[in-house]
Amino acid sequence: MGTQQEKDELYALDISDVEWLSPPGTEQSPERVEIAYLPGGGVAMRSSMDPDTVLRYTAAEWRAFVLGARDGEFDLT
Repeated sequence: MGTQQEKDELYALDISDVEWLSPPGTEQSPERVEIAYLPGGGVAMRSSMDPDTVLRYTAAEWRAFVLGARDGEFDLT
């Protein structure tokens, strides 16, 4: 997926001013997943319960995750 250089660049970004987005209808929920779109197509993800822990994904990693979720790759059976 993403190269180490791409990951290093993502984690070097100052994301203090990014806009965090929540799924529709969950804005008032105390526990939700939030994402922020980063420059260059990357995505940051965090839990509202632990906003200081932020995972960052390259555009390719995020695309693979979204496509896998759409295809049911992560469904519990």
